[in-house]
Amino acid sequence: MNVKTLALACAIVIGGIASAHAHDEEKGPNGGQIVDASGHHLEFVASGSDLTVFLTDEKAAPISSAGAKMKAMVQQNGKTDQVALSAAEPNKLVGKAAAPLGTGAKVVVTGSMADGHAIQGRFVIQ
Repeated sequence: MNVKTLALACAIVIGGIASAHAHDEEKGPNGGQIVDASGHHLEFVASGSDLTVFLTDEKAAPISSAGAKMKAMVQQNGKTDQVALSAAEPNKLVGKAAAPLGTGAKVVVTGSMADGHAIQGRFVIQ
C-alpha cells in the first residue's frame, strides 16, 4: 500500500466511519479514554510515545489480550504513523509511536481478538 492510499484510508476512518462510540465515562480506571467497540471496551492511554490499550468487557472485567492482533493508526502534524500493538497480559496491548502524541492527535485502533472478533476504536488526544 503506498503512502497516499494509506493516508487516505486513515483520513476516511478518522473522519467518522469508525464503529466505536464514546463510552459514558470520560476516563477509565487507568486514566484513559474509553470507547465501546462491539461489546468490548477499549481504554486508550498515551504517555509520550508509549501507547497502551486496555481490553475489558461490558462489565469492566479484563479480557485477555493473548492472541489479539491490533494496530494503531496515529495522525498528527500532517503525518500518519502505523504502530503495531503487541499483547501484554493480562489485558493490554502496547506499542511505541514514532513521536510523542500531542493534543489533537487522532488515533484509530483496529484489529481482531483471538476469537477473530473484529474491533475498532477512535480516540482524539485532549
